[in-house]
Amino acid sequence: MEYGQERVATLHDLTGHVPDAPTDRAAVVVPMTEREYAGLAAERVLSELEAVAPGEVVVPLRAPPEKVGPFLDWLDGFDLPLSVVWCNGPGVTDLLADRGLDGEAGKGRDVWLALGVAAARREFVVVHDADAKTYEAADVARLLYPLASGYEFAKGYYARVENGKLYGRLCRLFYAPLVRALADATPDAAILDYLGAFRYALAGEFAATDDLVTSLRVERHWGLEVGTLGEAFGHAGFEETAQVDLGRYEHDHRAVSGPTGLSDMSRHVGTALLRAVESHGVAPDYDTLPERYRETAEEFLDQYAADAGFNGLDYDRAEEREQVDRYAEAVAPPGDDRRLPAWREVELAPDEVLAASRRDVADLRGE
Repeated sequence: MEYGQERVATLHDLTGHVPDAPTDRAAVVVPMTEREYAGLAAERVLSELEAVAPGEVVVPLRAPPEKVGPFLDWLDGFDLPLSVVWCNGPGVTDLLADRGLDGEAGKGRDVWLALGVAAARREFVVVHDADAKTYEAADVARLLYPLASGYEFAKGYYARVENGKLYGRLCRLFYAPLVRALADATPDAAILDYLGAFRYALAGEFAATDDLVTSLRVERHWGLEVGTLGEAFGHAGFEETAQVDLGRYEHDHRAVSGPTGLSDMSRHVGTALLRAVESHGVAPDYDTLPERYRETAEEFLDQYAADAGFNGLDYDRAEEREQVDRYAEAVAPPGDDRRLPAWREVELAPDEVLAASRRDVADLRGE
């Protein structure tokens, strides 16, 4: 039975027990786009949340105008205290532009909007994606339990094994070897110890206190999860961080190529990761880092091959090495900092965002 600890507190699912947790004092943020509309995974997530009875569910929605009405009608079919933020609605977009906060749009910006709404209303905030086919209501309680026990930040982790193969490709083929390569070159950097302690750093599931949530600077795109870890290190550190065993997850799988594929996502993840380590005093040698990343990833490939064989799983080393070569292109200086500021530092009230979204929806429906 596995119950080893990392530098951060690691809470294991050893018995299947669902801990008591303050779900009524929590808001659950579930970001969605038009791809989640009436999907089986999203249906399961929302149905399971009905059993949780959280204080509130905040859905940051990114969808074209013609899809918003049907989407809201579908959401209304669930017995949940829902607040929906239409993140790309014209009024919301204009409001952000007026405050100098519009800029690039993506998952991170959507979640940032919802975090403001959630933290303004509830003591604790839970964030998770809507594409988990194996999602359970108990996941919310498990993520909240550390917060009720005095921790400020909790990250979920789980196994990604489906169809006889190892998944979680971006985390294990890009993030993990890149962090290891950086740590090997800078062995005394606490930020790298922190980033390396998480068993699934790119999981979309985390929970935090309202105080920490309003302190987070948020990456605008797919670097959201990594950027959040970098911020959590600064505010919670090792002592006030936990990670929680959520078992085994089955997610939708993305192609490597394409505008929303893993290769594109690796650029956002790499930018967020390298910005996080730079902001905590690490100065990577970008001339040598791509090759050092490849060499470290090759060591990981040996380990994954052994693990897959041990478990009778299929493993295509050539395909995995090809992905490593694609991801190596994302190992580059992070460039300008375009993160959204912490909510406590902006001249914008979350209720203004929610009101603008509601006006957008009313105008769309001619109400």
